[in-house]
Amino acid sequence: MKNRFNLIIFDWDGTLSNSIDWIVGCLQKAAARCHCPVPEPDSARQVIGLSIDRAIETLFPDADAPTRKWLIECYTAEYRARELDRDDLFPGVYDMLVQLQDAGYRLAVATGKTRRGLDRALHATDTKELFCITRCADETASKPDPGMLKEIIRYADIAPERALMVGDTVHDLQMAENARISSVAVACGAHPESLLQRYRPLQCLQQPTELLKFI
Repeated sequence: MKNRFNLIIFDWDGTLSNSIDWIVGCLQKAAARCHCPVPEPDSARQVIGLSIDRAIETLFPDADAPTRKWLIECYTAEYRARELDRDDLFPGVYDMLVQLQDAGYRLAVATGKTRRGLDRALHATDTKELFCITRCADETASKPDPGMLKEIIRYADIAPERALMVGDTVHDLQMAENARISSVAVACGAHPESLLQRYRPLQCLQQPTELLKFI
């Protein structure tokens, strides 16, 4: 993989940020508050990476539109109740991003978070200036649609074969496949390595900082 890529596109939750357990807990608390069946942790993990609208629709297929709206509001309130800081990143991630930028790579984020949610996380972790562009699910189609990757690649003005997607869910890897770009999986997030390997990533890392060994 040495010198193969110019642009590295990261998912956020479960890839750069150690936030999966928090998201699962927020989804469960929202379900309880809205008198809906509380999802098992594995079920909640499966929808992480999707837009919140699509995640709620998938988790609660029998809920009507007002209940889904209520679920989203409760989830959002629960999630925003927690103060964020750089310690929410996986160990070594901030330094990894700095090293990659210093080495000449352009960095980007493609996430299922809302713009408001990502901006809050970027500010709290002091990482905003490390990325040339970020795209969120409320600005374009939800993963695994390739829309946000295509927008990032177009903005960066590079050939798709020079871009790499790094993510922790099948939604990330499917999105990369749909955009016809290469991917690397990380197994520290929402989905297990056995599931990620089905999508034939170039590597499946146990921690995101292992990316430095392959770039």
